[in-house]
Amino acid sequence: MEAMQSELSPAILLGIEAGGTHTVALCTTLDGQCLGRAEFGPGNLRLLSDCQLSELFQAIAIFCPQPGALGLGMAGLRDEQDAQRLRRLLSPIWPNIPLNLAHDLETALQADAPTKKIARSVVVSGTGSCCYGRSVEGRTTKLGGWGHILGDKGSGYEIGLRALKAVVYYFDRDGEWSRLGQAILRELLLNRPDDLIPWVQTATKDQIAALAQLVFEEAAGRDAIARDILQGAAATLAKDALACVRRIANKFEPVEIALRGSVFNKQPTFAKKVGSLIRSQHPKIRVIREKREGAWGAIQLARAVFSTSDRVEKNVIHPSRTSTPAPQASTPLSLTEERNPQSLHLDRLSVEDSISLFLKEDASLPHAIAAETSNIAHVVRLTTRALKNGGRLFYFGAGSSG
Repeated sequence: MEAMQSELSPAILLGIEAGGTHTVALCTTLDGQCLGRAEFGPGNLRLLSDCQLSELFQAIAIFCPQPGALGLGMAGLRDEQDAQRLRRLLSPIWPNIPLNLAHDLETALQADAPTKKIARSVVVSGTGSCCYGRSVEGRTTKLGGWGHILGDKGSGYEIGLRALKAVVYYFDRDGEWSRLGQAILRELLLNRPDDLIPWVQTATKDQIAALAQLVFEEAAGRDAIARDILQGAAATLAKDALACVRRIANKFEPVEIALRGSVFNKQPTFAKKVGSLIRSQHPKIRVIREKREGAWGAIQLARAVFSTSDRVEKNVIHPSRTSTPAPQASTPLSLTEERNPQSLHLDRLSVEDSISLFLKEDASLPHAIAAETSNIAHVVRLTTRALKNGGRLFYFGAGSSG
């Protein structure tokens, strides 16, 4: 990431798309020329404190300190109260700058918006899933967004979870551990099917969603279980997309659907299958895959308020049902993967101050490790049991000794 020039022209737009796993910021000219792009940590409004959000925005301000307008699409933004919270946090960092605030589904919808005004919908399948659409008249609707416990049908998480459930179900029924099950054990460095029980009890949403890649690989190898899982996911996503379309357009109106999210981006054959299922039921629908990332939708929001003098957002988008609830089991990145607020300006410190900062941070380690004594002991016991039963220990660590 490189900081933009502090003497930027006021005719510069800053677009920010903040999601549950990472945040993307774009700095562009009014005519859409990209001047810079940077990635930051997670930005879900429901999962971060005011202090964490301020640190995120301050880091972005180093990248683009003086835009002429700012568009922000943020996961977890639901209502005016949320917008007021954001304005309070943004005001000290970008004073007197027009804002346009929305949820991240709105920026996803606007990122690839055509010049012709037609009904549009976006179908998202990544770690989670959701459908969001807008009619020609501006009426919006949303399906999904209930979080992985209640929803996320057709998402990477559900594909991974269905794989786990399927391999143990067929193992119980047929007495054979399937090829998909073998691939899962290899990926997770587990020795026996029973080892899945303690693993899944502590697995995060992202870890389970990561298993979706194995399902796609085994389906390509014609594994019957994997193919069945993906057929079900594709059918669910297509049905949800069509239900969303019925709320924003009649069967004679042209409609455009954009397929977005990591599952569609990484699995073009799967995206094509979902598109075919949608078009088979609604011939007036044009299905496209994501052309530009959602942060370009935030640039569209910024452009819409560039000439606005009042420092308030032009509109906070309110779907017909409230925006995506925060997934109840998602967790922010580990502290070791986040920016340390104490060292944000490390490049400006003297050598002596830098060394003092390093020593101060290192001094906090023994206390932090001591607080995890019970967890460390639990891992040692599990490892000992695995080694006694012929298992293996894979040891990884950045900067680890030996």
